[in-house]
Amino acid sequence: MTDRTVLKISGADARHFLQGLVSNDVDKLDHGLVYAAMLTPQGKYRADFFLVPMGSDVLLDVDSALAPGLKQALTMYKLRSAVEIEETDRIVTRGLGDVPDGAFADPRDASLGWRGYDGQAGDPDVDWDALHVAAGVPQSGVELTSDSFILEMGFERLNGVDFRKGCYVGQEVTARMKHKTELRKGLAQVAVTGAAPVGSEITADGKPAGTLFTQAGGKGLAYLRFDRAKGAMTAGDAEVSLVDKLN
Repeated sequence: MTDRTVLKISGADARHFLQGLVSNDVDKLDHGLVYAAMLTPQGKYRADFFLVPMGSDVLLDVDSALAPGLKQALTMYKLRSAVEIEETDRIVTRGLGDVPDGAFADPRDASLGWRGYDGQAGDPDVDWDALHVAAGVPQSGVELTSDSFILEMGFERLNGVDFRKGCYVGQEVTARMKHKTELRKGLAQVAVTGAAPVGSEITADGKPAGTLFTQAGGKGLAYLRFDRAKGAMTAGDAEVSLVDKLN
């Protein structure tokens, strides 16, 4: 996958350093991949990524478009920690079926197969967009943007946040959202008749109701205002209707 960059976090303080920055519990690395996000102090999405156990080091598998900014942010927080942050030339591969030796099951949803970092042969013909839509999994830089709050985007369902691990950047805002009675906006799976460009506005009765993103197989992922997402909606030339809330 050429759209991913793998950073290496090494040094005596590597896990402790990450634990204070990311949304999930770094100790889960003892059991495989950890899906997590780094947030702004205001609790908004900065980047999502996989933490990969690799001996005494931790690899960080992130969308290549987000890698420079994430590396810069990690370096800013490093201060005097015994940590080194460097970009590697590892290639990320993905596949379905049995997990090869040295690869890891995707922790977000079983239908998304496995991820490899040591040259495992991936499956080149998989329609990953269709699998993401079917599983309700948002993608970096598409559904997940700098305006996103991770709980609205389903991170609890996707095993991307831990509420018992203690403090991290943006934790207070995330915890407050967790204890609201109900989120009023968020990620949803919608039925789509026709097609519309990614990022098309969804309207209901002429009022803005959300945004349509990835589409495949007559379904799509959308960010919706749930109070308006009722009945038939439109996005460009497409007709849209709510199937399921995904947060």
